[in-house]
Amino acid sequence: MQRQQSLLILILVLVIAAIAVIATIPIPLGLDLQGGSQLTIQVKPSAEIPQITERELEGVKKVVEGRINGLGVSEPIIQTVGTDKVLVQLPGVNDPEQAERVLGGTAQLEFRTQKPNTETQLLAFQTSRAELKVKQEELRKGNDKAAITKNQEDLKKNNQAIAELFESTNPPLIGKYLKDAYGEPTQGNNWNVAIRFDQKGGELFAQLTKNLAGTGRSIGVFLDNELISAPTVGLEFAATGITGGSAVITGRFTAQQANDLGVQLRGGALPVPVEIAEIRTVGATLGKDSITSSIYAGIGGLLLVLIFMVVYYRLPGVIADIALLIYALLTWATFALFGITLTLPGIAGFILSIGMAVDANVLIFERTREELQAGKSLYRSVESGFYRAFSSILDGNVTTVIACAALFWLGAGLVKGFALTLALGVAVSMFTAITCSRTFMFLAITIPALKKPEYFSPNLPTSNKAEVSQ
Repeated sequence: MQRQQSLLILILVLVIAAIAVIATIPIPLGLDLQGGSQLTIQVKPSAEIPQITERELEGVKKVVEGRINGLGVSEPIIQTVGTDKVLVQLPGVNDPEQAERVLGGTAQLEFRTQKPNTETQLLAFQTSRAELKVKQEELRKGNDKAAITKNQEDLKKNNQAIAELFESTNPPLIGKYLKDAYGEPTQGNNWNVAIRFDQKGGELFAQLTKNLAGTGRSIGVFLDNELISAPTVGLEFAATGITGGSAVITGRFTAQQANDLGVQLRGGALPVPVEIAEIRTVGATLGKDSITSSIYAGIGGLLLVLIFMVVYYRLPGVIADIALLIYALLTWATFALFGITLTLPGIAGFILSIGMAVDANVLIFERTREELQAGKSLYRSVESGFYRAFSSILDGNVTTVIACAALFWLGAGLVKGFALTLALGVAVSMFTAITCSRTFMFLAITIPALKKPEYFSPNLPTSNKAEVSQ
C-alpha cells in the first residue's frame, strides 16, 4: 500500500508539472501548420570542383544556416537532400523573394587586416555580440517575433561596427584562394584549425601576417561580412610572415568548435555557384485549416476510444481512460520540453501513439479477464494480468520504436517529425500503461465498493464471483 501511495504522489507531481510546462512553453509549429516558405537550393559543380561531395554540401549547408540566422526565422529546418541539394523550410516567412535574395549566391570569405588602435573597441564589440547571440537563442525559444527582429537589428549593427574596424588587403585575400580547412587535435583536449592556401593565396597570406606579426592586431576572417574568427600573429613571423601557404589557428577550441569553424571556412571558400531551384509557399490559412481538422480528428478519435473502453471493459476501462488522459498531458509536455516542431505528420504520430497506449491496456485487461475466468481472486487476476501482458507490450513497443528509428535515420523532413512524435509517444505510453494503470487498478481493488465482479468482467460465471470478491 505504501508503494501505491508513493506512485500516486509521483503521478500527481508529474501531471501538475506537465500542466505547468504546457501552460508556459509553447510548441513551435512547422511549415505546414504555420505557413511560410520552402526553398530547394541547387549546388552546382564548377571548373575547380567538378563533382559535389558530402564535404562541400555540408559546407554550403553551414553557410545557409548562418544566412538564415540573419532572417530571424524561428525554428527553421535545414537539411541536405541527395548529393547536390539543400532543403530549407522557413515557417512564418511569407516573402520567399527576401529569402531567395539572402540565400542565393556564393558565400563570400575574406581575410582582412585590423586597423591600428582598435583593439579595445573590438573586444567590446565581440563581448556585446556574444551577449546578443545568447539572447537570440533565448528569444527563439519564446517565439517572440518582434523581440527577435529587434535583436537581429542589434546584431546587424554590431557586425557592421566590427567590420568597420578592419580593412581589406590589396589585392584582397578571399575564399577562392583557400584550398582546405579542418580541425585537428593537439595536446590535451584542445583542438586547432588548420588552413591551407594555393600558391597565390599563400603569398597574400604571408604578406598579411608579416604586416600584423607582433602588433596585437587580428586577422579578421569574415564570412558574408560577419567576423567568424580573429586570430593574432606572433612576433616571430615579423620578418617573413607565415610562409608555405599553411597555418594553424589556435585558441583552445573544442572538437566541435574546431570542426564548425573548418566547415565555415570551407563553405566560404567554395567556388561553386548555388541557385534557388524551387520555391514553395504555404499559406497560413491552409495551416489553420490543417490544425482545426487535426484537432477535430484527434478529439473525435479520443472520445470514441474513451467510450469504447468504458462500455467494453467497465471499471478497468474507466481506469484506462484516466491513464490515457494523463498520457496525453505527459506526451504534450514532453514535446514542449524537447522543443519539437509540430507538423501535420507529427500530429498523426501523436494520435497513432494514443492507439498504442490503448493497445497496452487492452492486453492487460484481457489477461486479467482470463485469470478471473479461471477462478483466481481479483488481486491475483490483476497482478497476473499485468505480469503476463508485460512481455507482449514490451515486444510491440520495441518493434515500433525500431521502425521509428529507421524512419528517423533514413527519412527526411516531415517523415522525421512523424517518427519522433510516435517514438516519444510510445515511450510515454509504456509508463502510463504499466505505472499509472497498475497503480489505479490496485488502488481500486482496495475499495470495497469497487470490488464487485461485474465491474471487471461482466460475463464472469456465477460460481467464480465469490472467489473473485475475496
